[in-house]
Amino acid sequence: MPVITVELFEGRTKEQKSQYAKELTELTTRVLGAPREHVWIVFRDTPKSEWAMGGALCG
Repeated sequence: MPVITVELFEGRTKEQKSQYAKELTELTTRVLGAPREHVWIVFRDTPKSEWAMGGALCG
């Protein structure tokens, strides 16, 4: 059972996440041979203020 965790800045629409989940599921099924119904995807939306890159806060 593949579990894919996707961490993003908050603000993506439900439609964007739905399309991304659909395509990640298709890719996982094709590459790993996992049945579609066994692919889990977890979205973690975090405000930019909680991220840092290159030693500096992003938001």
